[in-house]
Amino acid sequence: MMRILFVCHGNICRSTMAEFVLKDMVAKRGVADRFHIESAATSTEEIGNPVHPGTQAVLRAHGIGGFAGKRARQLRRGDYDDFDLIIGMDTANMRNMDRMLGGDPSGKLHKLLEFAGSDRDVADPWYTGDFDTTYEDVCNGCEGLLRFLGQ
Repeated sequence: MMRILFVCHGNICRSTMAEFVLKDMVAKRGVADRFHIESAATSTEEIGNPVHPGTQAVLRAHGIGGFAGKRARQLRRGDYDDFDLIIGMDTANMRNMDRMLGGDPSGKLHKLLEFAGSDRDVADPWYTGDFDTTYEDVCNGCEGLLRFLGQ
């Protein structure tokens, strides 16, 4: 089973969107049983909070559900051993993940859009208010990730 953890600053917008987009993609491909997918935050600012209303709205608009019980949680050092891939949304996330996890000796840390052939950060709707652009970035990254994994 491939265990994937998406990470952003607060775990209420981008990483949560990626978690549920990828869960939807693997379910539609009939391979959901091959994956364990979660998301987490580098900060403590939103811990325990539900998915951002803007993220909820864009997921619902695309027929994606299952996020009602999701609550933000913080990245833990033990996550490095528990997951095969730990995927950040932007450069700051990558720097914080490396620090919080004590490095990346096994090469598990990646930035999402690198799977789509880009070194760009996933657009942050917390600042832009543009959840549709974030959704496009997340879909492109997740599709690339699935190609990388042979799915």
